[in-house]
Amino acid sequence: MSMTDAGVTAITLTEAELGRWVTHAPTRGLLAGPGLPPDTGPLTFAPLRAHGLRRLADATEGPCRLADELRDRLVIGELLNPAGMERESILLDGATGELTTAYLAAPTGARPFAPSLTTVLRFAAVTEELAGLRGRFASLVGQYGPAVAGEASRRLLTLFEAGTDGAVPAYWKAAALIRPLALVPSPGSAGLALEMPGRLLDAEFGHGRVARFEETDFPPTLTHEPTRRFLRETGLPEEVVDTELLLATLTEYYADDSEPDHLIRLGALTPDTTLVLDGRTGAILTHSGTTLHPLNTDASTLAYTLWLLHHHRTIDTHLSGELTTLAYDQLAATMLDTLAVLDPTGASAGGPWHYWTELLRGEAGGGL
Repeated sequence: MSMTDAGVTAITLTEAELGRWVTHAPTRGLLAGPGLPPDTGPLTFAPLRAHGLRRLADATEGPCRLADELRDRLVIGELLNPAGMERESILLDGATGELTTAYLAAPTGARPFAPSLTTVLRFAAVTEELAGLRGRFASLVGQYGPAVAGEASRRLLTLFEAGTDGAVPAYWKAAALIRPLALVPSPGSAGLALEMPGRLLDAEFGHGRVARFEETDFPPTLTHEPTRRFLRETGLPEEVVDTELLLATLTEYYADDSEPDHLIRLGALTPDTTLVLDGRTGAILTHSGTTLHPLNTDASTLAYTLWLLHHHRTIDTHLSGELTTLAYDQLAATMLDTLAVLDPTGASAGGPWHYWTELLRGEAGGGL
C-alpha cells in the first residue's frame, strides 16, 4: 500500500500478486507503483483491496458459462451505482490494459469502458472536477441555465474524446451528456429547492402542454405559499397533472374522511400511482392503495425530475438511440446520480423503494 497525494492509502499490488496475469507493462507499472485510489469519481477500486486480483472466472457468482475471451479478465473495481441498482464490475485485460465492464451475476458480455487505467483515472478526475466545479470547470461557478449546462457538457465530452480518439464509450458519453444537466436550474431562493429557468418546461414539453393554475384552483388547505407561486407561474407538465379536474384533497377525491385534508391530488404518474401534494409543507408524495411514499422535495424538484426524464429521451433521439441501445442501465444510474445532486429525496428517499429508481430500473430492463 502507498499514500496518494490526498493522503488516502492507495491500492498497490506486488510483482508476485501481478504474476503472469498482468503483462501489459504500463498497467503493471501503475499497479505496482503509484497504485489506484480506493474511490475516484463515479467508481471504486475497493474490491481489489478486499479480494485481491481475481479472474472473472473465479469471481462470478454460481455456475456461469463464460466466453473464453472473458475468463481471464481481472476484476479490479465497480461502478458506484445509486442504491437499489446492481453494481457493475470493472474488468482489466491484463495483456492489453483495456478496461471493460460486466455484471458478475450474469457476465454474458463485456462493454467498453476505457482503453487504459491511466485514461479511466483521468476520466474520473475530470468528472469530479465537474461535480465540484473545479479546475477546467471553475469558470462556471455561480452560473446556471441550459446554455451553461451545454458548455459544461461540451467541455467534458471534449476531454473524453481526447483520450479515446473520439470514440467515447457509452458510459462516459452518458456522463458528458447527463451530469452537466444539474446546472440547468439554480438554487431556490423563495422557499423552494430550485429555481427553474423561465419557460424551460414549455420548450421541452411543447407549447400548451404545461399546466399552470389560478388562485381559484387551489383548495384552502394548500397553505404553502411558495408552492402556490410555483404552480401559478411555472406549472407542471400536463402528462402528470389532471387538468380536467380542480385540485382536490384526497378526502374529496376518494370521498374518504380518513384521509388528511391537507393532502391534495395533483394527478397520476400511472393508473395505480397518484401524485400527491402536502399542502402544508409543499412536499410531493405518491399514493398507492393506502400507502404514501416520498417522491420529491417539492414542486420545483418534481418539475426538474420530469424535465430530466423527458430531456434524456430528446438527447437519445438526437443520437439515434445510441445511449438506450448500448447502455441504458448505465444511463439510468447516471440520471439518478444527477437527480441526487439536486434532490436526495427524488433520488432514493433513503428507503428500500422509490418510484423514480423503479421507473429507471424498469426502463433499463426493457419495461416502462
